[in-house]
Amino acid sequence: MSLWKAYYLPQTIDEALSLLAQHHGAARIIAGGTDLMIDLQFTDRAEPLDAMVDVTQVREMLDITTVDDVCHLGAAVTHTTIVKSALLEARVTCLVESCGVVGGPQVRNVGTLGGNVAHALPAGDGTTSLVALDAEGYVAWSDGRREWLPLPALFKGPGISALDHHRDVLVAFRFKLCGEREGTAFKRIMRPQGVALPILGCAVWVQLNEARTHYDDVRICVSPVAPKPVRATEVEAALRGQPVGQDAIERAVRVARDTLHPRASAYRATAEYRQHMIETLLRQTLPLAAQRAKTGEAHAEGVGMG
Repeated sequence: MSLWKAYYLPQTIDEALSLLAQHHGAARIIAGGTDLMIDLQFTDRAEPLDAMVDVTQVREMLDITTVDDVCHLGAAVTHTTIVKSALLEARVTCLVESCGVVGGPQVRNVGTLGGNVAHALPAGDGTTSLVALDAEGYVAWSDGRREWLPLPALFKGPGISALDHHRDVLVAFRFKLCGEREGTAFKRIMRPQGVALPILGCAVWVQLNEARTHYDDVRICVSPVAPKPVRATEVEAALRGQPVGQDAIERAVRVARDTLHPRASAYRATAEYRQHMIETLLRQTLPLAAQRAKTGEAHAEGVGMG
């Protein structure tokens, strides 16, 4: 059975919204489709969807632009495009590192950052980095509203988006690029390649003081720990004002042990193992981000594995 009856390629957001509205909840937005196609094939449906609305021709959703050190990144930009961006590698390295380990090359070539977020899984690699970057998402709602929202506001729960994908459109993201004394890093723990389900991912952003000796500010996202991606605020607070070095990392690890409590998962790992891996990831990402903040130089690690 065909999975849909009609396929559209709108050129604008308004056109996409109009097409969705015409089908009264029986159409779906599609970009890369790497998650959606699997969902449709393994969901019992008596009838195919009325239509697919493909947004990969909408210019606003394909651009990467920078104004006053704020990057606007279209939701239909692919993981491969992000990985190949010299600007993003240098100034938001964690995002390149997280997009670079999504699936294999074929998936990264068509899969989009917007799809990673819209699928609303708390383990999303790109999502984890966007939260650490304090990113916002731009939503075009079916009722005509347009608004920027903090990344966590786009999630209602595991696999449950705040958007209605039959009626609303996630258009773009925005976040501040790293400046002087700022650096980021992303690492993840996963099962052997072929079962590319992340056990845990960790993205960090750090800002050092003028002397580059202490943490001025820190943002950390470890996922999946909670039902939706959130920052490890207690760990962040434990690091602010601390001198960069092993003592600060051990302090962060102790606080993480007390405040972050991932549940056991039949598909990922036991709670005890994942708790231990949080400590491992913090020991990997914090010094790497601090080093990048000190030197102003960053080259993504682990990109393209798969």
